[in-house]
Amino acid sequence: MHSIILFILSSGCFTAAAQKKHSNISIGSSLSPTGNSSWRSPSGLYAFGFYPQRNGSRYYVGVFLAGIPEKTVVWTANRDNPPVSSNATLMFNSEGRIVLRSGEQGQNSIIADNSQSASSASMLDSGSFVLHNSDGKVIWQTFDHPTDTLLPTQRLSAGTELCSGISETDPSTGKFRLKMQNDGNLVQYPKNTPDTAPLNLDKNGHLFLLNSTGFNIKNLTEEETPIQGMMYLMKIDSDGIFRLYSYNLRWQNSTWSEVWPSTSEKCDPIGLCGFNSFCVLNDQTPNCTCLPGFVAISKGNWTAGCERNYTAESCGNKAIQELENTNWEDVSYNVLSEITKEKCKQACLEDCNCEAALYKNEECKMQRLPLRFGKRNLRDSDITFVKVDDATSSSPQAPFSIEGNKKGLWKNIVIICLFVTVVILISVVTFGIFIYRYRVGSYRRIQGNG
Repeated sequence: MHSIILFILSSGCFTAAAQKKHSNISIGSSLSPTGNSSWRSPSGLYAFGFYPQRNGSRYYVGVFLAGIPEKTVVWTANRDNPPVSSNATLMFNSEGRIVLRSGEQGQNSIIADNSQSASSASMLDSGSFVLHNSDGKVIWQTFDHPTDTLLPTQRLSAGTELCSGISETDPSTGKFRLKMQNDGNLVQYPKNTPDTAPLNLDKNGHLFLLNSTGFNIKNLTEEETPIQGMMYLMKIDSDGIFRLYSYNLRWQNSTWSEVWPSTSEKCDPIGLCGFNSFCVLNDQTPNCTCLPGFVAISKGNWTAGCERNYTAESCGNKAIQELENTNWEDVSYNVLSEITKEKCKQACLEDCNCEAALYKNEECKMQRLPLRFGKRNLRDSDITFVKVDDATSSSPQAPFSIEGNKKGLWKNIVIICLFVTVVILISVVTFGIFIYRYRVGSYRRIQGNG
């Protein structure tokens, strides 16, 4: 069953008539970062043109909300190209193309890959920047080439996807993409993994799952009455979570508010951590942890994953370390059923091809490295057996679990508290003795002075 996601958005500040209005941009028009830097929509809410890096003096080209104090980027052109300097130029040239000329090298890059020559361009109040032919027909528009954000009336068709940015300040393609599978499941994947899917957007503040005939089969978000002056957008953020945001245009000090997230579990996005590492929540902040016997390949860059801290030269001299409550992608090359935990562990040790084993419900799944898509889930009873070098394993059978870490932490806290208490008591007693002796000496001097 081919399914469709319909994201219905309400933007009460515009009427249907206003949505159709547009101001033509003629051939020969140009923009620069420090001069006339953008072309605005008729209402002034959206603009197409240069926007600066948040922490620098270089610029990207894109569509952004210019009519609110909190400037919000909703589309970026050639997002994986480096930003340009302040002497760059954006031009609607005589060939009917939008071209960016870099300031340093003088090289041209095409912003709109239109096959036909355009006669005019427009920034619409819907948030789409479009090119028209001589008959006024739209031949290219940003709505057909989304980056990480969906706007009211925008559709994400089969074969098109949303890809997160690297961070809030870097719009380059990040680790996550969002697609709607042909089996009806809306899924998130790491980049460079295969699949296909369709998605659509329409008008009103809700997210619906439709079948191929347009019939509503499921409402994914809670239905609320649209509010006049409220606008919405949907975005796959750099942390891999797909969110619905709202902004009240009637409030002078309004900010973007999260209305609905695709998940409340921040370790859920697949691919948050690299190979041989797994996601662990620490005070609701996701952190990546290496497998036992592994170290980070690049500190600070967890997408690079982890590698062994020793050279695996032979099959012998190995031990097993346990990793509790962890889930991984299952790519088993052998599965042993109705087997005990100890026998699973021993089976992996005796198999030179086995580098890890996933154990649950008396089922032992042999794995080769690398392991990927790992996360800790304390609600699951999954155990991961990891083969490590016996010489580097001081306690090969000791489980590596978050509960053990918590016990060690509490033990350290108790020791520290006892130490501080003893120091305070000694200080109080010493101070009391000093005061007592001082007062006794004072009384004796008084008596001596008679």
